[in-house]
Amino acid sequence: MRYPAAADKFYPASPQLLNSQLDEAFQGLTREVWPVIGAVVPHAGYVYSGSVAAEVYSRLPRRDTYVLIGPNHYGVGLPVAMSRESWQTPLGVVECDQELAEALEGTIIAEDEAAHLYEHSLEVQLPFLQRGFADFKILPISLGLQDEDTAIEVGTAVGQAASRLGRDCTIIASSDLTHYQRQEVARQNDISVVEAVLRMEVSELYSRIYSKNISACGYGPIASTIVASRILGASSGKLLRYATSGDVSGDYNQVVGYSAIVFT
Repeated sequence: MRYPAAADKFYPASPQLLNSQLDEAFQGLTREVWPVIGAVVPHAGYVYSGSVAAEVYSRLPRRDTYVLIGPNHYGVGLPVAMSRESWQTPLGVVECDQELAEALEGTIIAEDEAAHLYEHSLEVQLPFLQRGFADFKILPISLGLQDEDTAIEVGTAVGQAASRLGRDCTIIASSDLTHYQRQEVARQNDISVVEAVLRMEVSELYSRIYSKNISACGYGPIASTIVASRILGASSGKLLRYATSGDVSGDYNQVVGYSAIVFT
């Protein structure tokens, strides 16, 4: 069992308070199911990015499996690692898709629970899924290596395995965008990144990240999700919402950028 590491840090550990904060995140949104094959969501504390993430989760279809791909912030464990444990949150336990995990054995994606032990980027997505769906499985993948070749290999492995199994799934990339820049700089940088993401152009995404030294923490997971989503039939991206931490805190001197993007 993988126990919560981010509860009382990024979201409340109390089920009652957690449900209340999720209600706030979804305030003003109506459930509108889209045929979402892939998505990009943020992973900051719910008070900052929860309402942005909710834009995606309010549109997700019910799937058998949600593949979650996020960055490894802590440098623990293998550089490309999946978890096969059940994951617990204050809202209950979510099981791993063992058949899909088995299909990925022997690829670049190896099982390593240590890589997920402290990582928040995937954990914070689970309560959103649990709020919307009663019965689903997950496959969490952590990327400590985010270079273009690795990201493409990961996305290809996931997309081909899911296609081969005929798995009904959505791929979710967990990433914040620019970190700790002035609001106007963050927005300029993030618009540049989002443009490449919406066109699902992986090489252009890396070119813009590297040329502008943009501090998005999950560009590798975004690239992997684009590749896997293309294999599973997605052809275009849509930006649902962009915001920064400054929009909540009122401090526009050092903001973090957040986007809600879907691939269909």
